[in-house]
Amino acid sequence: MLKPQVHQPQSIKPLFPLSKPFLHGNYGHAFRPVQSTSTLFKGSPKLRIGSVPRNTIKAIATSTEKSIKVKAVVTVKPTVGGFLSNISLDQGLDDLGDLFGKSLLLELVSAELDPKTGLDKSTIQDYARKIGADGDGNMQYESEFEVPSGFGEIGAILVENEHHKEMYLKDIVLDGLPNGPVNVTCNSWLHSKHDNKQKRVFFTNKLYLPSQTPDGLKRYRAEELTILRGNGQGERKTYDRIYDYDVYNDLGDPDKKPELARPVLGGKQNPYPRRCRTGRPRCDTDQFSEKREGNFYVPRDEAFSEVKQLTFSAKTVYSVLHALVPSLETAFVDPDLGFPYFSAIDALFNEGVNLPPLKQEGFWNTLLPRLVKAIEDTGDNILLFETPETMDRDKFFWFRDEEFSRQTLAGLNPYSIRLITEWPLKSTLDPEIYGPPESAITTELIEKEIGGMISVEEAIKQKKLFILDYHDLFLPYVEKVRQLKSTTLYGSRTIFFLTPAGTLRPIAIELTRPPMNGKPQWKQVFLPSWHSTECWLWKLAKAHVLAHDAGYHQLVSH
Repeated sequence: MLKPQVHQPQSIKPLFPLSKPFLHGNYGHAFRPVQSTSTLFKGSPKLRIGSVPRNTIKAIATSTEKSIKVKAVVTVKPTVGGFLSNISLDQGLDDLGDLFGKSLLLELVSAELDPKTGLDKSTIQDYARKIGADGDGNMQYESEFEVPSGFGEIGAILVENEHHKEMYLKDIVLDGLPNGPVNVTCNSWLHSKHDNKQKRVFFTNKLYLPSQTPDGLKRYRAEELTILRGNGQGERKTYDRIYDYDVYNDLGDPDKKPELARPVLGGKQNPYPRRCRTGRPRCDTDQFSEKREGNFYVPRDEAFSEVKQLTFSAKTVYSVLHALVPSLETAFVDPDLGFPYFSAIDALFNEGVNLPPLKQEGFWNTLLPRLVKAIEDTGDNILLFETPETMDRDKFFWFRDEEFSRQTLAGLNPYSIRLITEWPLKSTLDPEIYGPPESAITTELIEKEIGGMISVEEAIKQKKLFILDYHDLFLPYVEKVRQLKSTTLYGSRTIFFLTPAGTLRPIAIELTRPPMNGKPQWKQVFLPSWHSTECWLWKLAKAHVLAHDAGYHQLVSH
């Protein structure tokens, strides 16, 4: 006779009181005797309560209903906090939890309601035990369930983190079901139950329109939305996932000095800009402003990953390189020093720089992930910058027009490219100061580059011409920038044509210098070419445009 494991959902209170379980020697939990449950569960199997193993929290029901075994594998991404994060009391307790198979508590949720009661079906619980690492270094946890045949389709999984520290769940895979594996993509931080006792719900990858959401999942969907919206109360914690918003009332610090007070931005009259609400205490001298103390709250899954946080830490990068790699110090500190030739760039990826011996294993990977890597094949530590994936495929990818176009959409700054709606191109700057406003990019040049396939007028109507326009934006700063040693700047316009293949092709770049030092305005159009001189001029023009794009990203978009 099969014995499916059943559990009451968290929202339903127990139908009979139990005293708090306690350990007795090396045996299982002991429970206070209770009265017969036949009147409490009419028409349901009788519960058998007795001594059960310590690592289970299951109520065993006697039933003739068939069940199937379902295995769940949870993949957890390890953190990169380094060896110091593994030396703590909490870590020791977590290791004991792993040893006894109490790492994660999983509950299977049916997508169907109980047809007799119209309520949620009882969930099926089990602990997941640690089984080791996969090929990518991710930790895996496994549990097995006895799922009754009448349980219905699994629509979600409740997860409780028994550790004292948060963990990053990648996915959960359920195997053994009649219709094949069920995948649950998580990609989310799971808080510790010691920080927040509320269990997380992760829904399967099967999508539903709101009106078609199964009845058994509606309550969980509603509760999850309520959690994400928040109630506008309390101070936010780092592990919260709440997306409620507030005005900018923390721009100043009036408690420190009265002159540091700043006005509140936002509100009913001007609802934007807004920021994530933090709930910090109000300033003593200004009840409309919050104190600038602690960290700025960002919903946990929106915060930088550890890898990205460490990579973007300029102090970490500089201090480590300054202390351990004197040969690279000048290149990072002296802005006037560039690479003397292309092979010097390749040497950062291929040859590397010798490092002093490092006793701590994984030191570089902890401090500078994704930026550098340590190789110990020869017994010496060698600093190598990690080669970009695109460079692994094609060493000279950055030379090519296809990559230049791709970066306007998939690079750091995809916010500047615009559709051309007016022709001819014309500057809006004062011609008395910056020279003639007409662009040197003419209709004849464009039609020649697109091979007579279509006229400029038709190309604009069919939305096939795009522009990266840094002409009017940068031209007022050209004279100031050129006063810096070994530095130059132009205003630029770059025209792209949308090909029948659906890709962008650069067809013209215009560089402009305003009147300065007694010289008139200078402008020139550069075109793709196979001629040796013109080919390199075209590449240099693209380099100027990429510099403009990177500068705009850092100073404006970002």
